[in-house]
Amino acid sequence: MVSRARAARLKPLLDAVADDRPWADRVRFDPVEFPHRYEAPRDVEVVALLSASLAYGRADLFKPKIESVLEKLGARPAARLKALEVSQLAGLLDGFVYRFNLPADVGVLLMGMGACLRTHGSLEATFLEARRTSPDYRAALSTFARTVRDAAPRAEIVRALGPTRGLDHLLPVGDGAAKRLSLYLRWMVRGPDAIDFGIWTLVKPAELVIPLDTHIARLSTFLGLTTRQTRGWAMAEEITASLRQLAPDDPVRYDFSLCHFGMSGACPARPVEASCRRCPLKAECRVGRKLVRR
Repeated sequence: MVSRARAARLKPLLDAVADDRPWADRVRFDPVEFPHRYEAPRDVEVVALLSASLAYGRADLFKPKIESVLEKLGARPAARLKALEVSQLAGLLDGFVYRFNLPADVGVLLMGMGACLRTHGSLEATFLEARRTSPDYRAALSTFARTVRDAAPRAEIVRALGPTRGLDHLLPVGDGAAKRLSLYLRWMVRGPDAIDFGIWTLVKPAELVIPLDTHIARLSTFLGLTTRQTRGWAMAEEITASLRQLAPDDPVRYDFSLCHFGMSGACPARPVEASCRRCPLKAECRVGRKLVRR
């Protein structure tokens, strides 16, 4: 975790990056684009979970897969999922394959969300129940994922669509970084602003943990937000603890801007002097300072 002195130096730099750039223009390069098409909170939360769950690998590959499912779900996806039957899944997911995931994996997610809507009324209520019965935030994420999985008639889905293959990746239950579940919670809890929705009002932004991807891990290491070498939940917690010193009530406010600072090429994966020289974070970046001095 960063020192108070370092936090005081970092805060104006990260605030400027978060506030002074047109990050809303980057929404079309992000899976959050999909839930932004909807207005009803129940539609937003189910489309967001589908989108976040499949948001791994290259965006130009996973976004058409999400698009294909949403197109078949229609204009009111939450209502469609509440009434969805196993016999209808083949029409929704015919030919769906994306890396680790087969049709049955996505079928479990869709049917599980529909069952949770029928039982709890919303995915927010489903998560709140998971948090009530779980000892900590990480455990609540696992319980939430398990609840969605267990709510689906998995045996029937497998008989209809074939075996599951990447269900543990799609809805992870365990000790991993839970990047996509953390991303989903950020969308639902933070805001509302141009990026996040803020429709889950009983979870506070201060409770969130940063979604840990390659860009966040790399930039956080450069900026001294973490000293850990292994990407995992412990690194995500350490980065969040550092950011909490900058913004106690909303530590993950920097997530979208930092992630897209890397994704956009402003901070390339292989640092180069020209990029570092014009970088607004170079004063506190160990790599940037070194390259510019050299």
